[in-house]
Amino acid sequence: MIQFSKVSKSFEGTDAVENINLHIQKGSIYGLLGTNGAGKTTLLKLLAGIYVPDNGSVLVDESKVFENSYIKQRVFFIPDQPFFFSQYTLADMGKFYKNIYDNWNQERYVLLVDAFKIDEKRKLHKFSKGVQRQAAFILALSTMPEILLLDEPMDGLDPVVRKNIKSLIIEDVASREMTVLISSHNLREVEDICDYIGILHKGELLIEKELDDLKSDTHKIQVAFKENVPENLFTGFNLLHQEKRGSVLICIVKGKEEEIVGKVMEYQPVILDILPLTLEEIFIYEMEGVGYAIKNIFT
Repeated sequence: MIQFSKVSKSFEGTDAVENINLHIQKGSIYGLLGTNGAGKTTLLKLLAGIYVPDNGSVLVDESKVFENSYIKQRVFFIPDQPFFFSQYTLADMGKFYKNIYDNWNQERYVLLVDAFKIDEKRKLHKFSKGVQRQAAFILALSTMPEILLLDEPMDGLDPVVRKNIKSLIIEDVASREMTVLISSHNLREVEDICDYIGILHKGELLIEKELDDLKSDTHKIQVAFKENVPENLFTGFNLLHQEKRGSVLICIVKGKEEEIVGKVMEYQPVILDILPLTLEEIFIYEMEGVGYAIKNIFT
């Protein structure tokens, strides 16, 4: 299990993350969401052992990560801009990682190179951003990591490659109980692959929940009445957002669905529908709830 306990990290007097408590179960795919500058990349680099926390501890199976070669053997980090040595080919990078990672799987490397059809003898800096990212995934998955850290992993990839990479990740999670931590702004892809979600804002963790629980606790309600909307319609519930479209009121409400519906039915609505709610919508309205909204940019 991965555990962040009261972790804080600052740079030049500015807090990147503050008092973070985070728990990631073995064999899970954890989506780390947040606004720009929320601290997502900092958390990934703390877990990769690149940064040392100013306060608190980052543990994998109760062992500290920083300067722990045994833990680092089990972790692979793909940053938002994959790094390769200057003038190196994919074959060169493969030899480099083979000497570093004890679990390097040469057979798997050969199969992946063939599957992605990348010329392993061509210098990596000559490839497009998308092909470079494919090369990073080939190298990462060939190390057979127990923990895979991904920062904006699908950026620059076409839909077919994205689908293939997601399938490979899911296969490793199912067969080897690999643990994955993904930081991404593409919430639709996170929704497709993740089973746990953590939402960061200004270096603080707002929410940490299973994706299914997060969705079951937040509801999009469409309601209309013969007369004016009752003033106490959602009293006792957490109303994240509401807007009126003609005579119809659209509301995002947190709480138990049956309790919300029961309260609304007391006022005899002429329309009452529970609409599907995406992770992207939940994220937007949660951010709106803490004062981060488009309207604030223009006011």
